[in-house]
Amino acid sequence: MHYSELAHRLDCSSSEAWKTHDRAINLQQRGEDVVVLSIGDPDFRTPDPIIDNAVSHMRVGRTHYSPALGELNLRRAVADYETRVSAHPCDFDEVSIYPGVTAALYAVMSCVLNGGDEVVVVDPWYVGYAPIMKALNVSVKFVPTHSADRFEPQFDDFVTAITDKTKVILLNTPGNPTGAIIPRQTLHKLAQHCARLGIWLVCDEVYSMFTYEKPHISLRSAADTLDNVVVIDGLSKSHAMSGWRMGWAVAPVSLTQHLGRFSEMSTFGCPQFIQDAAAFALNNDEYYVADMCKAYQARRDLVCGILGRVPKINYIRPAAGMFVMVDISSVESDDKIFAENLLDAELLSVLPGSAFGNALKGYVRLSLVQPEEVLQTGCKRLEKFIQHSAAK
Repeated sequence: MHYSELAHRLDCSSSEAWKTHDRAINLQQRGEDVVVLSIGDPDFRTPDPIIDNAVSHMRVGRTHYSPALGELNLRRAVADYETRVSAHPCDFDEVSIYPGVTAALYAVMSCVLNGGDEVVVVDPWYVGYAPIMKALNVSVKFVPTHSADRFEPQFDDFVTAITDKTKVILLNTPGNPTGAIIPRQTLHKLAQHCARLGIWLVCDEVYSMFTYEKPHISLRSAADTLDNVVVIDGLSKSHAMSGWRMGWAVAPVSLTQHLGRFSEMSTFGCPQFIQDAAAFALNNDEYYVADMCKAYQARRDLVCGILGRVPKINYIRPAAGMFVMVDISSVESDDKIFAENLLDAELLSVLPGSAFGNALKGYVRLSLVQPEEVLQTGCKRLEKFIQHSAAK
């Protein structure tokens, strides 16, 4: 039987990046004592008030079709949130709602790109971006980053990367996996430069609420004008709602209208009761988001404190997010082999850094989405493995 070119392009998806993680889950399901530090799914329960709100809306019949762009109450809640974190007011007609950030990003890219167009992205990038680019049949050009800059992209490197085929620059701040926060000055200059060239500037800000010593700088806040600016965000991380699938895009009204028509023939809206609960979450989230952020910061400090005592490795202390990147290149040059051998020897699962791009070859990613006692166990297993490797 015949399959489409798109299906074949997706045969080379990001699944290779999750090979070690998938094997770890299989071992865990067979009863092995595996410590899984290879996934970014928050271990916190969704706060009870959000759950109660969803249940109450289900009971009163909020279980029907919703508008393609999203329920008005949630679009207004998102607009209010974006107005609070930005120098620019946001109106509900700039907001569209999706079943998760990935769906939002796919919709936006589908409405601003044609096959053969060029997208400029930062190396490293989140592995989930790759299948979207392959599905749309666009070319990708990378802006390199370096450990000396804490993997923060530099404005001049963006300018160098842009060509006459560039239609979109895709940013991720705070970044997955490094936690790098792009400075305001870089965002401001880049927004100005892209506006002059007629290039869309799209920013994934899903880790915006989990920053530590430095505050998050929204692209909408840093840009002078918003005609070419799109910000994508969601509740998966910040509100421990990954399984609820709730994200949004904030874009110029003209693009939002196109996004609505795209949603009409694809996702056709999100469940009413989930959108109601999401609106409630955004309007009543001060205490539990702050508590989760403090917990992640404490976990980061715990893990970095332990790693600082382990010889032969270095690590990047993240300014945001829920991951720590560990440089293991002095132990093993191939991070994929390191991750596989670590799982075999110590039943500890991490992601190889090369899955995120060339910049992180020789690194592995440790997730902080486990209780402190589990993180301590995982770090001890890592230390034991490195000691044994050094002794060979």
